[in-house]
Amino acid sequence: MGFGLSELREILEERKKSNPETSYVASLYSKGMDKILEKVGEEATETILAAKNYKDSSADAKIQKKTELVNETADLWFHSMVMLSYLNISHDEVLQILKHRSGISGHKEKAGRNSD
Repeated sequence: MGFGLSELREILEERKKSNPETSYVASLYSKGMDKILEKVGEEATETILAAKNYKDSSADAKIQKKTELVNETADLWFHSMVMLSYLNISHDEVLQILKHRSGISGHKEKAGRNSD
């Protein structure tokens, strides 16, 4: 049995009831939206830098740089899921949007969005 976004969401929901002193996720929830968004931004930046470092790395460093990139991407996905959970939004809503966009040109899809 694998580990997926549904399992992660269940864990994040359980952590809403946990003690912030013993649970990292509960501590984020207790600090509120600004702290959660700060973490998402931090992880996004670290992921961007890790991708650049991977791309620019020598053949000898590729394995290590790939591991760093994968780890940073995991952190970004995790904190994005914490944000969605905090807002009581399911990852399924995000996946539905991606499914809807499947097969649609990215240029057409973007042009069809409201530009508010």
